[in-house]
Amino acid sequence: MGLYPEIEPYDHGMLDVGDGNRVYWETCGNPRGKPALVLHGGPGSGSAPYFRRLFDPAAYRIVLLDQRGCGRSTPHASAYGTDMSVNTTAHLLADLESLRRWLGIGRWLVWGVSWGSVLGLRYAQTHPGVVSELVLTGVATGSDAEVELLTRGLGKVFPEAFEGFSAGLPEGEARIGNLAAAYNRLLESPDPGVRERAARAWTDWETATIPAPPRSVERFEDPVFRMGFARTVTHYWGNGHFLAGEGAVLRDAHLLDGVPGTLVQGSLDFGNLLGTVWRLHHAWPGCELVVVDEAGHDAGAPGVAEALVAATDGYARR
Repeated sequence: MGLYPEIEPYDHGMLDVGDGNRVYWETCGNPRGKPALVLHGGPGSGSAPYFRRLFDPAAYRIVLLDQRGCGRSTPHASAYGTDMSVNTTAHLLADLESLRRWLGIGRWLVWGVSWGSVLGLRYAQTHPGVVSELVLTGVATGSDAEVELLTRGLGKVFPEAFEGFSAGLPEGEARIGNLAAAYNRLLESPDPGVRERAARAWTDWETATIPAPPRSVERFEDPVFRMGFARTVTHYWGNGHFLAGEGAVLRDAHLLDGVPGTLVQGSLDFGNLLGTVWRLHHAWPGCELVVVDEAGHDAGAPGVAEALVAATDGYARR
């Protein structure tokens, strides 16, 4: 089964979630269909119309949102005055519950990509009873080991790009410590020139190491998106994703018992080098793992998209 046709929202709005934040949300498909929540990646990428096409619009009430600080939500993380201390995993989880109650939804399927898979897993672990199923791709768990792999670890695979990436940091910080935290300090500098150079260096590194379709690369040419994305990613990566200890999501995988789930993973996703998705699969009773050959960290890759549609089609019949 291929992607479903493009559709437009039948409703949308801005939800006041407190702390001066208003979160953009939209609903598509069948207002009386099976509720499904879409969690985008990043953190800080924002939702995309493409995600709507992964669900049968006749069967699903599809809910998308832009998480705090990104997309159409306000205030945007690109603005220096935006308070990032109220943008943490706990805040995002509370926002999901506020939105669920606002929309009058009891339980919903949760779909997540990359960071969205971390958020979806933690949501299911901490809010039992409201997640009917999970469909996750580009699977991550938000561990420090994953951050180390995607920064300093990949420096051994992309030495030329890493040389430019590390050159943007003070010499001592380039050699030791959490590189995301070091870049986040630059992105919080009062000097706009320092912030802009750091945002460009961070997104150049991401472009060099994570093969992505043109639409994902082109967005980094937008200075607002570039700054908001880099600031948000480094804020989370530099602070352990604001989770309850290192490896918390894998540690608490047993809490997913009774929640059906499908993991769709590209065989060339660099996150596989740590074996995280396999460990999650074995620690989560009743979870299905679908590995797509010749695909990387891309929810739109051939084979990945079809597997995601097959999963949502299957759960639509539950």
